[in-house]
Amino acid sequence: MTQRRFFGTDGIRGTANTDPMTAEMALRLGQAAGLMFTRGAHRHRVVIGKDTRLSGYMLEPALVAGFVGAGMDVILVGPQPTSAVAMLTRSLRADLGVMLSASHNPYEDNGIKLFGPDGFKLSDQTESAIEALMVADLAGRLAAPAELGRAARLEDAGGRFIESVKANFPRGMRLDGLKIVIDCANGAAYRVAPAVLWELGAEVIRVGVEPDGFNINRDCGSTAPALMQEEVRRSGADLGVALDGDADRVIIADATGALVDGDQILALIARAWRESGRLAGGGIVATVMSNLGLERYLAQVGLALHRTRVGDRYVMETMRQLGCNVGGEQSGHILLLDHTTTGCGLTAALQVLAVLVETGRPASEVMRVFQPLPQLLRSVRYAGESPLEAERVRRAIAAAERELGAAGRLVIRPSGTEPVIRVMAEAEDEKLVSSLVDSLCDEIARAAA
Repeated sequence: MTQRRFFGTDGIRGTANTDPMTAEMALRLGQAAGLMFTRGAHRHRVVIGKDTRLSGYMLEPALVAGFVGAGMDVILVGPQPTSAVAMLTRSLRADLGVMLSASHNPYEDNGIKLFGPDGFKLSDQTESAIEALMVADLAGRLAAPAELGRAARLEDAGGRFIESVKANFPRGMRLDGLKIVIDCANGAAYRVAPAVLWELGAEVIRVGVEPDGFNINRDCGSTAPALMQEEVRRSGADLGVALDGDADRVIIADATGALVDGDQILALIARAWRESGRLAGGGIVATVMSNLGLERYLAQVGLALHRTRVGDRYVMETMRQLGCNVGGEQSGHILLLDHTTTGCGLTAALQVLAVLVETGRPASEVMRVFQPLPQLLRSVRYAGESPLEAERVRRAIAAAERELGAAGRLVIRPSGTEPVIRVMAEAEDEKLVSSLVDSLCDEIARAAA
């Protein structure tokens, strides 16, 4: 694939008000995407949602101007989870959906994710075509004055999403008697996530529900779950659920505060769905980062693990190709194709809660499905050219792979959303894993200096 100017592995992302995450870029994106998705004589419409970052107030109006200028009507839904935008795009028969969010990143960053009329993220090819339009001369191609779009706010967007998520919970099942901590990361789900759990009968303890434009993901949410863990222990809750800024990730804690990552959630859902006859495709899809213990467990029970490159969009593409309905990432992106077209942390949490209710057993007994191998992941930040191109780094990687042999795995990759190199190793020997990761990170850091 050729190098792209704007789009990365999950839409466009960067520091707000600096290239490329500027109002000017958002305007051009709205114009280009609006022109590309204007097909036919019907009145075209786009759904735009966002999380709680301050920069949303800058980027949202720019996007609106671009789409209106391309002749599209805009439906604004305000702060909503990414999965709500995907759902509403389909429900409202819109031609396009847009989510303004940098997911788990701090407030300084923002991003733009695009969804087609089917609610799925756009392909690399479609994004590249939009990029070409963004840098092209659009004079004479935008809407005439009488054909400009209009913008309106959908007041019941949150209510629609709440009902949609509740419909994914088994009919007739309730959460009565369960005390649940929900950490919304001061992000997009701060209203809807607690409401879903409360309406299903749970006693809900809310944290991370006071966004101020700056505190999204700050010391809370799925990437900083200590707050949720402590509240679980303090309150005597049965379970803790931590979402990220746009609620497409989820990390869960049992009553002791012990964390359960996306790999264990995938294993639990795969087992439960297989037992109920719901699991499709003879296995699940995960990325190269998922623990080898998950792969071994699935093999023991006769299920396949199909690995993809990192990125929930690539997991979803493989799921659709193979006919699988369960997939996801260790980080907590869980994709359940029977219910959603993108990651939805709340929907995944409800599937876990359904198992707890059905079995009557605590999370500590239910959620540790397999024994993970020792695994260590570290990140090395860099500036300028990727240090992976350095000869000394290539030699170090080759030596580490030889030392691991067939007893483990080594994954080294650049992040698709920020200038860091991810270094992950796993094997039975925990000391070997730690030694290899430390030495590789040192080599990469020296090469980047």
